[in-house]
Amino acid sequence: MPARLDPQRRAWAEAAWARIDDRRLTALIAGMVDIPSPTGGEGPLARWLAGRLGEAGLEGRYQPIDDDQGNAVGRLRGDGTGPDLLLYAPIDTLTTGTEDEDVPQVGEELRPDMRPAAVVDGDFVIGLGASNPKGHGAALIAAAEAVAAAGVPLRGDLLVGLGAGGMPTNKRDVPEIRRYNAGQGSGCSFMLEQGLWADHAVIAKPGWTAAWEEVGLCWFEVRVRGTYSYVGSRHRMAYRNPIVDAGTVIAGLEEWFPEYSARHTGGLVAPQANIGGIEGGWRRTASLSPATCRFHVDLRISPRTTPMEAKREFAEAIERIRARHPEIDLDWEMTLAIPGTATPESDWIVAATKAAWEELEGRPHEPILNNSGATDANILRNRGIPTARTGMDRIGPGAPMELDFPAGMNVVDVREARKLVRALVHTIVDTCTRTREETA
Repeated sequence: MPARLDPQRRAWAEAAWARIDDRRLTALIAGMVDIPSPTGGEGPLARWLAGRLGEAGLEGRYQPIDDDQGNAVGRLRGDGTGPDLLLYAPIDTLTTGTEDEDVPQVGEELRPDMRPAAVVDGDFVIGLGASNPKGHGAALIAAAEAVAAAGVPLRGDLLVGLGAGGMPTNKRDVPEIRRYNAGQGSGCSFMLEQGLWADHAVIAKPGWTAAWEEVGLCWFEVRVRGTYSYVGSRHRMAYRNPIVDAGTVIAGLEEWFPEYSARHTGGLVAPQANIGGIEGGWRRTASLSPATCRFHVDLRISPRTTPMEAKREFAEAIERIRARHPEIDLDWEMTLAIPGTATPESDWIVAATKAAWEELEGRPHEPILNNSGATDANILRNRGIPTARTGMDRIGPGAPMELDFPAGMNVVDVREARKLVRALVHTIVDTCTRTREETA
């Protein structure tokens, strides 16, 4: 396997690698975990990170979006003759770390890893978002800091973007969050609108690989109608409970989801679907049935499927359910659409990210297949910036707790974070020390 870096660039990379400090990286991750950053409330963490970027040798600044939400951005300037590279990661957590908002959806109580309070256990940091997204964001800062400390002579600028609103959510139902477009990549989009642009981008999200495409998503609201009624009267007058009928429709969709996924599996993706919420009736009483029951669907879409094509497939699935159950009264609408995206596998930044992976693994790159996770890479690519994705493996059997979905988000192995930092340094040196013509 041929070496990607010539002797001079290898020397620069090794000088930067020598400046990676595990204790400093651990402290950075723990510091990020200790500052709560639920979607819509990332401002305090972003302000802190802007200062941390300055300490790392970059021009760091806070970029406010509103009174509560903002991004942290940094720049390490080159001499202007090479391509600019953006390292990007979100900073908001999927849950909030508070009982009021998270329980009982995450369980009967908050586990220690679900709280924004870092615990360092040997090689691991435990706490809300310790791996995804905060460990990944910390790796970006550590990589930029190592390059700055080593004095690598950059031609192009190295940019670091740590963005608000990266999680797949709309406004949280709390009074202090006033903007409805708080998530779904809103911080990344705002960052680009405000001029933090680049020739290439790398987004750090889970998965030790180099990826060049990922799914998008379409959300649908389905409304099933029935009769507003009372338990004492259901045997005396017209009665149709839309909660029961919604269950029938949901069961039909659950039968269709695997068919949809199989039809669209290809490349790096296997788009999945999920029923994410249901609303019907009153929590204060079980005596009344409502006139309407609503539920919400997340349908992931391949980069080779447009939102309108997905919408029509969903319509066909609903019509098949109607044909089997003509007595059910329902309607629906698409409530969100973010296209899936791809950067050509032959693009410079994909090749550079693969080369970094191969450097550390000592073997040809092996992509991770059947992905159904979406990230702000879709925002970057849809705006025209070629983007590769790379990240860390989730915790293994030596971790202080077993791997499940929340632990995969909330427990980070600092050794894996260090490997990601090394890979990012390799990509920075490989890209930002060249002319724009070399990376075109």
